[in-house]
Amino acid sequence: MNRGITAKKVRVIGADGVQVGIITISQARDLANESSLDLVEISPHSNPPVCKIMDYGRFKYEATKKKQAAKKKQSTFQIKEIKVRPKTSDHDIEIKISRIKKFIEKKDKVKVTLVFRGREILLSKNGKAILQKMADQTEEYAVVEMAPKFEGRSMIMILSPKNV
Repeated sequence: MNRGITAKKVRVIGADGVQVGIITISQARDLANESSLDLVEISPHSNPPVCKIMDYGRFKYEATKKKQAAKKKQSTFQIKEIKVRPKTSDHDIEIKISRIKKFIEKKDKVKVTLVFRGREILLSKNGKAILQKMADQTEEYAVVEMAPKFEGRSMIMILSPKNV
């Protein structure tokens, strides 16, 4: 910026965005001083380097605002896990569903794991019905991203927010 530019000749772009041309660095600094603005080196590796006459403080401010907006748009989510068993009571399942709703409202994905122990593996149809019931009761605000499937001694289903 201003005195930090070492090239002898530079391509200058005016404050209005119109190209001024290739001029010496001292002429470019004079042009910037006349309009009470800064001479900022935009592309130092081109031949000749490209400089723009602008308000450097405003340029930095707009760059940080763009960075913040991009960060805000970037969706960050976590995968939360809810564990149930085939013999979990209906009321406990309702509580788990309310917990799922809270996670979905925070834009997190939810992994519902149905854990089978011992001979409970014979109740796999019952387990699939429990997961289907949970999916049906959360369908207004969640989408089944991964349908119920077996992984070892457990059955897993992933729910994600509808409007993501």
